[in-house]
Amino acid sequence: MKVVLLMGSRSDLDHVTRITDQLDLWQVPWERHVASAHKSVRYLLRLIEAYNGLDEPTVFIAVAGRSNALAGMLDANTPLPVITCPPVASSFGGADVYSSLRMPSGVAPAVVLEPQGAALAAAKILALYDPALRARLVAFQEQLTQEVIRADQSVQ
Repeated sequence: MKVVLLMGSRSDLDHVTRITDQLDLWQVPWERHVASAHKSVRYLLRLIEAYNGLDEPTVFIAVAGRSNALAGMLDANTPLPVITCPPVASSFGGADVYSSLRMPSGVAPAVVLEPQGAALAAAKILALYDPALRARLVAFQEQLTQEVIRADQSVQ
């Protein structure tokens, strides 16, 4: 069981680290690689094929900004779940996220904008195969519920 994070360039490492920090809290194993859908297509396809051949639950998280071809290329070449968590650049006024939202037919990576949310989505997918991880997620959700109830009580 693992999450494989693919980043389009090393400049995405800070964004990826926010995801892996959260995965560590969930005790979910992960690996990370740099592979560009534009600059290293054959290398990217070899990586995808290697993971496609594994016999263990695996979730991909793609992290690439600007045109984000990485998520679509990844999703089009694997039967495994793909989440894309693009770092949104303020220099584009947030419009670069559209490249993650508009995919061709037959290509459907899930888009999660917050790194912690991408880690949570991956953990929930892997919890289908791991009862202990599922129990940790249930406990987390209960903690969130109790925090909301305390907040409600504090404003009454």
